[in-house]
Amino acid sequence: MKSFQKEIKRRRTFGIISHPDAGKTTLTEKLLLFGGAIQEAGAVKSNKVKKGATSDFMEIERQRGISVATSVLAFEYRDIKINILDTPGHKDFAEDTFRTLTAVDSVIVVIDVAKGVEEQTEKLVEVCRMRNIPMIVFINKLDREGKDAFELLDEIEQKLNLTVTPLSFPIGMGYDFKGIYNIWEQNVNLFTGDPRKDIEETVEISDLASEELNELIGDKAADTLREELELAQGVYPEFDKEAYLAGRLQPVFFGSALNNFGVRELLDCFINIAPTPRPKESDERVVQPDEENFTGFVFKIHANMDPKHRDRLAFIKIVSGKFERNKSYLHVRHNKNLKFSSPNAFFAERKEIVDVSYPGDIVGLHDTGNFKIGDTLTEGENLMYRGIPSFSPEYFRYINNADPMKSKQLEKGIDQLMDEGVAQLFTLELNGRKVIGTVGALQFEVIQYRLEHEYGAKCTYENLNVYKATWVEADNPKSEEFKDFKRVKSKFLAKDKQGQLVFLADSQFSLQMTQQKYPDIKFHFTSEF
Repeated sequence: MKSFQKEIKRRRTFGIISHPDAGKTTLTEKLLLFGGAIQEAGAVKSNKVKKGATSDFMEIERQRGISVATSVLAFEYRDIKINILDTPGHKDFAEDTFRTLTAVDSVIVVIDVAKGVEEQTEKLVEVCRMRNIPMIVFINKLDREGKDAFELLDEIEQKLNLTVTPLSFPIGMGYDFKGIYNIWEQNVNLFTGDPRKDIEETVEISDLASEELNELIGDKAADTLREELELAQGVYPEFDKEAYLAGRLQPVFFGSALNNFGVRELLDCFINIAPTPRPKESDERVVQPDEENFTGFVFKIHANMDPKHRDRLAFIKIVSGKFERNKSYLHVRHNKNLKFSSPNAFFAERKEIVDVSYPGDIVGLHDTGNFKIGDTLTEGENLMYRGIPSFSPEYFRYINNADPMKSKQLEKGIDQLMDEGVAQLFTLELNGRKVIGTVGALQFEVIQYRLEHEYGAKCTYENLNVYKATWVEADNPKSEEFKDFKRVKSKFLAKDKQGQLVFLADSQFSLQMTQQKYPDIKFHFTSEF
């Protein structure tokens, strides 16, 4: 039991979230570099670098320089096992990111020094706040001109509703960026601007009044730093680990991921303060990580990670107990036992087969179509984990088969991509036509691209005027009111993949009128009710 407890205590599972282009994927690369997991980090932007980022392995990600799928990366650092979930920042893939947030124990929010807090960051932080997920903020790109440190801290407090406390502080910015004073460890890290030097030297300065500081960064910068630190300590609360773990206080770090600067400070502090695997609520009870029996849930499904093998992987977050290879576990929704002979642990596209995994770990299981997002696996206990909803899509199109000889491939492709949660499929009650609903317009391109390249099927789209899809719930399905609703709205009704009834409202006005006309029928904006 002792070693089991120890394994749980050395796990840290976190997600990295931000607006596109704030430098999430670059930060992930640099964390791997410090963890000794990769030898050289690929820059996402420049086309001169032959190497793409490790965490972007889908062809479409390399072409566009954006992340469209959440990738899972694990590495060891100072005897701590770290699992990173790098999420897409592009708002069209927000649903994948929201689902990933159900599987992390804490979060690092990346903010661009010049642009400050952007709208996508606001949405994601709101989801974290609802779940009280502990957050650390990393302000990136300090080697460029940007907003003043205090202005940024104010903006984070106001726009994101967070209570911040800086644990490092920049010395200058952009052209006169000299380095960072690390409040957490009380030392100065000087910026050389030489990206070839992987790990910068730090100079320990416990007394800010000492002459040494002036010699290092010059009189003017030293005086400014002393004033700013005094002000910061007066304005912001002291760091309190309890408050951070409860989601009430957010420490802030400054740095430049591209230049490997300030990343080590972030990592060292992170492994010290970040939470070990946390308990999770199920429909029966709250499950603690150190329970003996295994439980876990599927938060993501990814088809064709290896284009040569048409494989499907279900990503499972382990909540409690040990997951062992070749042991049989109960698939709660199907009520049947399954065995897994080759569970995978990840390092972007490199996978390794693991014999035992512990709470906090993410395991990939080969799937022949048994799993859906949100499925629970246990050692026999009948419980389901909650909190992985489908959101109401905002864009709708009819999907048509462009090659009648390939209708089987198209069906299989759509089926698997929908299980992955790339988009949602609705089948119209009236004529059985298939409608695809997505959270963002870019997804249609991704679906078309993947259908053609992974399944050999071509599709075309046709516009469909729908304002919102809402899930319909009637207390009494036999009532006259419900029958009338189904008759009057028959051409706007569809079934989702689970067979639940969905009303496709063509405008905001028509949705409001329908809600008023049928007061006993409930219309939901997420599929989980």
